Amino acid sequence: MNNSNNRANTNTALRASQLEQLSQMTTLSIDSGDLKVIEQYASTGFITDATTNPLFVSQAGLSGDPIYAKMVDDAVAFALASDETNGEEDAIVALAIDRLAVNLGASIASIVKGYISTEVNPKLAFDVDSSISRGRRIIAMYEELGVSKERVLIKLPATWEGIVAAETLEQEGIQCNLTLIFSFAQAVACAQRGAHLISPFTGRVLDWHKNKQGRTGPTEPDDDEGVVLCRKIYNYYKKFGHKTICMPASWRPSRGAGYDLDEILALGGSDRMTIPAPLLEKLEGSDEEFSPSLDIESAKQCDLEEVANGCMDEKAFRYALNADVCGTEKLTEGLNAFIAETDKLEEAIISKVRSAAP
Repeated sequence: MNNSNNRANTNTALRASQLEQLSQMTTLSIDSGDLKVIEQYASTGFITDATTNPLFVSQAGLSGDPIYAKMVDDAVAFALASDETNGEEDAIVALAIDRLAVNLGASIASIVKGYISTEVNPKLAFDVDSSISRGRRIIAMYEELGVSKERVLIKLPATWEGIVAAETLEQEGIQCNLTLIFSFAQAVACAQRGAHLISPFTGRVLDWHKNKQGRTGPTEPDDDEGVVLCRKIYNYYKKFGHKTICMPASWRPSRGAGYDLDEILALGGSDRMTIPAPLLEKLEGSDEEFSPSLDIESAKQCDLEEVANGCMDEKAFRYALNADVCGTEKLTEGLNAFIAETDKLEEAIISKVRSAAP
């Protein structure tokens, strides 16, 4: 009897956590701006990358934590000393915010070994030229701090203008992460224009469909509209030879409370995923076995047809996005949320700039 119990205990001890299992089929990123949390999960060896967004940068800038406060002070001092602002307050504040994002990103780069993502000001979502110049400026600041551009992904919202800006930056060797993806049209246009990576927001797609249909009960993961979209994108990319990486983000429990990992496990085998710390903790705490649901060979056999003969133009993109009400509404909502966080940070930076200016 004791021998039987010992064998059972040994088998249990040898079972890999779901975090370890997932890391063997998908490259994992932590979605956080908290340096201590990032360091905790990077030390597991299962997390290689990190993503940030305007919310994380704003939280860091407004936290009052001495580590982040120093980043803010350094960013303001950098902007005030720069010749490129011509002493104009708006330009100083914009540069300080970019520098703060880079300061945070550079600190993260010293912890993780892979990509770090830094977002261009979301207020530039419809400005191609300014998005390009901001992307270049962010990369230049990273390189000044010793972080090579190969490790940095410039995050841009997947508006038409953001996609076009990314196309130019990619041609210059600056890799981009197109975010706020809620529709197939956005994903296809990003790939056709050569984006390095996209971030479809799985859970927010589910939120929209449940809200519109008045659904309150559980959804099976295979029927979860966010999962369905991400699988479709993955399959399309592999079938038509697109090198763009699909990195799902923003997670919800398909079947409701207690099933927090539904979407993540349903997308095992994706190129990459970015996951917040609370869900990484849940993955780490479970050793239930699961298998990848996505693989390249199966994707190549899917029945999807190529969109717009491989080159969607602006008219076709806008028409397709307009027809996808979820994509249209969630893109607007996401942009407005990111802009609201940026506004909060701008107010705080303006105050510091005015108090520090001679």
